[in-house]
Amino acid sequence: MVHVRMIAKGTVQGVGFRATAQQKAMEIGVKGWVKNLPNGDVALEAEGTNTQVDQFIETIRNGPHRFIRVDHLDIEKSQEDKGYHSFEVRY
Repeated sequence: MVHVRMIAKGTVQGVGFRATAQQKAMEIGVKGWVKNLPNGDVALEAEGTNTQVDQFIETIRNGPHRFIRVDHLDIEKSQEDKGYHSFEVRY
């Protein structure tokens, strides 16, 4: 398993980012979570195969919906396995 933690910056709150990220994660097959941060950014964690994680990173980087604009994406990849069983929206 490959694990990634990301911080998305840009037009990422109030535009359906979390629900869209959850939908894309389920389509790709990664597990983890997404949540809004108080500063207007969005944090995500995901794990899966290297191919799945890379596909999820690219999906998020490209703005997974037409109203979402990701200006910058901080990415930290590791081999850590947190054992997520689903992809959830956290509040």
